[in-house]
Order: sequence, then structure tokens, then C-alpha cells
Amino acid sequence: MATETVSPACTGSSLLQPISEIINLPLDQVNFVVCQLCALLTAFWFRLYLHPKRSSPFIRHVVATLLGLYFALFCFGWYALHFLVQSGLTYGIMILTGVEHMHKYCLVVALGYLSFCQITRVYVFDYGMYSADFTGPMMVITQKITSLAFEIHDGMARKEEHLTPGQKILAIRRMPSLLEYFSYNCNFMGILAGPTCSYNDYIAFIEGGTCCHRDFETSRKACGKVKGSEPSPNTVVVQKIATCFFSLMVFLLVCKVFPVERNIDDDFIANTPFYAQVVYLYLSMLTTRPKYYFVWTLADAINNAAGFGFNGYNLDGSPRWDLISNLRIQNIELATSFKVFLDNWNIQTAHWLKRVCYERCPYNPTAATFILSAMWHGAYPGYYLTFLTGIVVTLAARAVRHNVRPYFQCSPAHKLLYDVITWASTQIAICYTVVPFVLLSVGPSIKFYRSWCFSLHLGCVLLAVALPVKPRHLRLKDQHKTRPLGQDQAQAQAQDQDQDQGLQSQQPLVATDGNCNQKSKTT
Repeated sequence: MATETVSPACTGSSLLQPISEIINLPLDQVNFVVCQLCALLTAFWFRLYLHPKRSSPFIRHVVATLLGLYFALFCFGWYALHFLVQSGLTYGIMILTGVEHMHKYCLVVALGYLSFCQITRVYVFDYGMYSADFTGPMMVITQKITSLAFEIHDGMARKEEHLTPGQKILAIRRMPSLLEYFSYNCNFMGILAGPTCSYNDYIAFIEGGTCCHRDFETSRKACGKVKGSEPSPNTVVVQKIATCFFSLMVFLLVCKVFPVERNIDDDFIANTPFYAQVVYLYLSMLTTRPKYYFVWTLADAINNAAGFGFNGYNLDGSPRWDLISNLRIQNIELATSFKVFLDNWNIQTAHWLKRVCYERCPYNPTAATFILSAMWHGAYPGYYLTFLTGIVVTLAARAVRHNVRPYFQCSPAHKLLYDVITWASTQIAICYTVVPFVLLSVGPSIKFYRSWCFSLHLGCVLLAVALPVKPRHLRLKDQHKTRPLGQDQAQAQAQDQDQDQGLQSQQPLVATDGNCNQKSKTT
């Protein structure tokens, strides 16, 4: 049985090489999955034997950090030192520079170091030959570093009245110690696949405090009502592990049946009716999503097993463990708009882009968010084609929703018809948009779009131009006129920003974890 050559970028442990040969999967993928399963078992032990009531925060920080670094070394070899270098450089900036400007310096240095590693991996090592590459964890660490820097700036350099309600909750009032900083960035629960979490939430977890999610009023009320209670995460962890197993089986069994590359095969394009090409596009892109479901759901289960991620109670009294969840699978697959899809895909990255860039940029925040997200993703040109297409599709979807949707709200039958049409349109638009993200290169991506005569590009541009949508400041002005006099202005802005999530979060549409495999592509 032929074995796959390990890329120079993957120099992790070869201990599992025999298993890799038996199941015919790359060694780096096997190392990643085994480490995550070990992290899951360790998380149960961490919660039971190093509970805050039994251990000091110092012990919990040390154990979480050392285990995280060990898993990183096992998966990536000495390339894991990049995690320490990136974290160490930015911590030095935090200490040596003032809180007035440290957030800007940390953003530039962390993002610059990440970009350097991504560019060298893509253009120095084999193009497209990565699976569990070391820049995947660095993407999450970059989010944590920059989020922490901005939250320290909010808590120590800005006046309270200048902060939004969300920024007040996240603001950090003291400089973290070196141990707390490395524990936050490199703990075993999130070093390989994330997800990103706020520093305050992580410290509350380590010290045994309570943390309530800032986005859900019902959760905040529930947290206050049951303060001191500690529900077991075992049931939800088992459910998430079952989801992981099902997602992995679907990916391994079905993905090879519908390869994405067939969408640009000359014989397929020439001999297949267009309606069949549309159906195949949907199926081929649908079968690529389970690998992300597997990676992100397993990462969420690891954090939950350690006791991290409790988010209050539902109205029926059942505990919620979605504080740092990265996706909602049912909402993704049944999404009837671009916005709904994006709001439920790579959730923590969407929060990061919103809090670090969109809410703070004084001029053209949408463009600034696009630039930040593009730089964060990496150096493959297919990513940028996806982002540019996503902007056009998002503008068209917003225009259709504002102008067409009101005509279908008169009866349940009309609403159902609208939902069916928008579901099909959304799924095809998503698939059309993310094809370059999977193909990576410009040539194959343009070939695919040419086979479709750039139809969605042209149609979306026409819709965005033909259907009027009020500018954001006018919509905000209209909201002020229709609100009660006592309504807070920040709430009005928050609601308007929520309506605009399509553009600011279209970047996370394709935000990936570097641990998801991608095969070799033709440049």
C-alpha cells in the first residue's frame, strides 16, 4: 500500500506511522485526531481531579499550558515553537508599550508574523500540500492575542462611557501575568483547533467563577438565577461526540464520491446538462462541510468536557453549553439567507472580526473587515476570489430581502414558498461562492466560473444595482424615529449592525481551521 509523503511543513511525531499506513490517511491528520481524542480524555480528568475547588488557579494554568505545548509538539514538531515566539513577541509589546497604542502594535505584529508563516508555507513548501499545518493553530492564537490587546486597551485606557455594553463586559482591568497569557493562548483544550474565547471567560473558568454570554439576555437572567450551580457536561459531550463520528463517516464515505474537481472537468462540463451541474455542485460542496463539522464540534466537546462553555439555561431549564461553539449545523443546512448561513458558520471568528475591526473602524468598516479577514486567512489566491464573490452575493441578498420579502409575508403558504425558494438560492449561492476556496488556485477557479458564464456574478450585480436599499445611516435614523423616547441609542446601533452582519461576517464564511485536509491542487 502506497504511503503519502509527509510535507516538510509537517515534522511531528512518527509514532503513529503504522496506523497511518493501515488506514491510508496522512500521518499529520492521524496525529491531529489522536491528539484531540487524548485531549478529550484529559479534559474529563482536568475537570474531575483539577477542579477549582481542589486545585489552585496556578496549578490549572501550568497543567493546561504544558499539556497544550506537548500536544503541539507531537503534531507539529519544532514548528510549534512559532506559537511561543508569536505569543512572546506580543506579550513583550504589551509590557513595554503603553496601553494607549499596544492594541495597534499587537495587531500588526501578530498578523504580520502569521502572514509570514503562511506565505513561506505556501510558496516555499509544496503548494497545496498541507493538511495539519502549523499555521492553523496560529490563526486562532492570532485571534486571541489581538482580542486580548483590544480588551486591555478598553479596560485600562478608555473611559467607561466610551465603551459599548459588550466592550464593558469584555474589558480587562489589569495586565495578565506571563503564565495567564500563555495558558490563554496555548492551553490543551484549544491549541490545535480553537475555538477562540474571551480572556475574561477563560480566567473565570480557570478560577472557578461564573461567566455569562453577552449576546443572550435569557442566558444572563438564567445565570443570575442559578448562580453557583454546576451542571454536568457529560450528556452534551456525548451528543457532540456522536455528531463528530457521524460527520467523519459522511466525509470519509461520501466525499470521494463527489470530488469538487469534477466541476471543472472538461468532459463533465461538455456532456452534462446545466441543471445536473447545479445539482452536482451542491452535492460536492455539501460533502466538504462534514470535515469542518468534525473538527469544530470535537474542539467544542473538549472544552465542554473540561467544564468550559456553560452558557446558562434555556427557558425549559436545560443547560446550554454553547458559550464558545463555532457552528450550528442545522441552521447552516437549512439557512434561507446568506446572513443566516454566515451567522451560524465559524461563529467565534465572526465575533472576533466584529469586535476587533467592524465596531472600531471609523471609516468604511466593511472594507476594513474584508481586508483583515483576507490577511488572516492566508496566501492562497482562491481565498480572495471567494471573498470578492461573497461581497457581491451578500449585497444582492440584502437587496432581495429588503425589496422582495415583504410581498411574501401575507400568508403561511406564501412564507413557505419564499423559504423554499430562498433556501435553494442560498445553498447554490454558497456553493458557487466557496468553490475557489477549495480549488485554491486562480486558473481552476476562473475555469469554473467561466463554465457558469459568471452567471451569479452578473445576476447579483444587477440585483444589487436595480433593487434600492437604504444606506445604513438612513436606516438607523428611521429606527430612531419609530423607537420609544427612552430607548438607548446603543441598542439601536446594535440592532442595525445585526442587520448588516451579512457584509461584516461574510469573511468567516470560509474561515477554516488549518487542520482540515486539502489535497494537492494544480496551479
